[in-house]
Parts: sequence; structure tokens; C-alpha cells
Amino acid sequence: MKSYLLRISSPEGDVFCGNAVNLCVRGTEGELAVMAGHIPFVTHVKPCDCKIELEDGTERLAHLQSGVLTVGKDKVILLSGDFTWK
Repeated sequence: MKSYLLRISSPEGDVFCGNAVNLCVRGTEGELAVMAGHIPFVTHVKPCDCKIELEDGTERLAHLQSGVLTVGKDKVILLSGDFTWK
């Protein structure tokens, strides 16, 4: 699967910066998954469990309170007030 650059930042600094193939979070309209080539958009992220699928197929899980998700042409940025790895 094609990957993209994912950066997750909290007030403490970057908590993740690397290539991902899928990011699952809860946006204002419900659950969403971001894969490479997704149309650019910006949305508020509600408190949820977050799943990141890496290039090698492994998954990382975390919990985030709320935040803002920005999807660009070749990178995705998630800004979160509180992000905790599970």
C-alpha cells in the first residue's frame, strides 16, 4: 500500500513523525480513515481511540482527547491536546 508522511503533535511536542498507510480517528461527522491520495481537508477530531497502520503492517494504538486533523496532498498532520499511546 502507498504511504504518506504522518505527523502527530501535542503540547509536549511531536509524538509521531513517520510514514503511515492508514490513520483512523473520529471526526465531526463520525469515524474516518485517511489513506494515501485522500482528498485534502481539515476537520475537528473528537475524543477517540486512534489507530495508525505503518508501512510494515504493524498497528499502533493511542487515545486522544480532541484535536485538529489536516490532510494535505502528501502529508497528514494531527494536532492533539492530549495524546497517549496504548
